[in-house]
Amino acid sequence: MTKTNAMRMLDQAKISYEPLYYEVDENDLSGVSIAKKVGLDCNMVFKTLVARGDKTGPVVLCIPVDQEVDLKKAAAVTKNKKLEMVAVKDLLGLCGYVRGGCSPIGMKKKFPTFFDCACEQFERITVSAGVKGCQLLLNREELVAFVDGTVAGLTFAEVCSILDEERI
Repeated sequence: MTKTNAMRMLDQAKISYEPLYYEVDENDLSGVSIAKKVGLDCNMVFKTLVARGDKTGPVVLCIPVDQEVDLKKAAAVTKNKKLEMVAVKDLLGLCGYVRGGCSPIGMKKKFPTFFDCACEQFERITVSAGVKGCQLLLNREELVAFVDGTVAGLTFAEVCSILDEERI
């Protein structure tokens, strides 16, 4: 497979990553299926969602593949009163990626990017390489810093409060 834009950007920034290739099933693009195919815990595999805020415009939300975004939590974290998901048909024009291959790395424009706090459980997590069929396994801290990301609670899961209790 040729290098994706996301891979080239990471190479240029000298950030190491491991590409994890998998067979694409157009009938099942679910992140849970992808996690099984690459042999990783669902909490290590992050899907990239794009939403539009009433105050900020587009925002990028990266959450574990087996979770659902809590739009109320995400709106508060992103400093919006309301968030709505960007329609699949609008993804390519807005960020340059298609459903199943959306990456927080290398979008057409730089949007505010947020990672669910579940990522803090792991030193390395994966995100899409920018194409269907490849995930990038890389250091969580380097990834978040590279995209100027913010880590916060974005899902219905209570992982963040558990992690906060462990820190006390």
